Amino acid sequence: MHAAAVGDLVQLVSMRDRKSFLLRIQPDERLETHNGVIQHADLLGQPFGSTVRSHLGADFVLLRPSTAEITRTLKRRSQIIFPKDLGLILLRLSIEPGQEVIEAGTGSGALTVALARAVGADGRVRSYDLRADMQNTACHNLELVGLSERVTLKTRDIADGFDETDAPALFLDVPNPWDYLEQAHRALRSGGFFGALLPTTNQVTTLLTELQRRSFGLTEVVEVLLRNYKTVAARFRPADRMVAHTGYLVFARALQPAQPPSQPVAR
Repeated sequence: MHAAAVGDLVQLVSMRDRKSFLLRIQPDERLETHNGVIQHADLLGQPFGSTVRSHLGADFVLLRPSTAEITRTLKRRSQIIFPKDLGLILLRLSIEPGQEVIEAGTGSGALTVALARAVGADGRVRSYDLRADMQNTACHNLELVGLSERVTLKTRDIADGFDETDAPALFLDVPNPWDYLEQAHRALRSGGFFGALLPTTNQVTTLLTELQRRSFGLTEVVEVLLRNYKTVAARFRPADRMVAHTGYLVFARALQPAQPPSQPVAR
């Protein structure tokens, strides 16, 4: 049975209102919530999935946090990529353990965290952003969740190009990705996976036009709509609100220019 130990990153979920709290266990610290105080020491040795009680008698479930829960609770200086989009990005970019992948537009680090968890301890994420304050926030978040050793943060303008030249995947979370397609193509290996997130249709059409001009192909545009349901068996129905449009996801492959056919051999 897996039990909570000092230094573990854990999630506590209130059974009253399902509000979630992320923390790293330190014996002398405590978590203060609207439903009472929980001493970190009271979590030590408790099996994951068990219930702990605050000083006000409120019950909390002790869990290991999922990637979705981690990204939802990160400190933010900018809008993050939603978990519903993160999952598809990882699949469409074919992110695997051991890879060294690139993102530009670090922001608060939600995608950075998801990529770092996906590439594993033997992989690496190279994350670029022009703003040092954004990367400082991302650095804080990565240290909180214990993933900083898997990420290299680079504060620079990607108009100057990427340091990498054989990346299996690259994602641009910037307002004008079409301005950096040449740099992205040079950073990707032949056949590598390219992705971008854009909030408006006019941005998407501009990117599609430029992708055709820049040796990218097999392009796709998708949108993820997520609807939750109320989990009451006697009154099962959709929730009153849903997470609808958060952005358009554009995916493509880095290709080589077409070669002329070889001349037939005379007989």
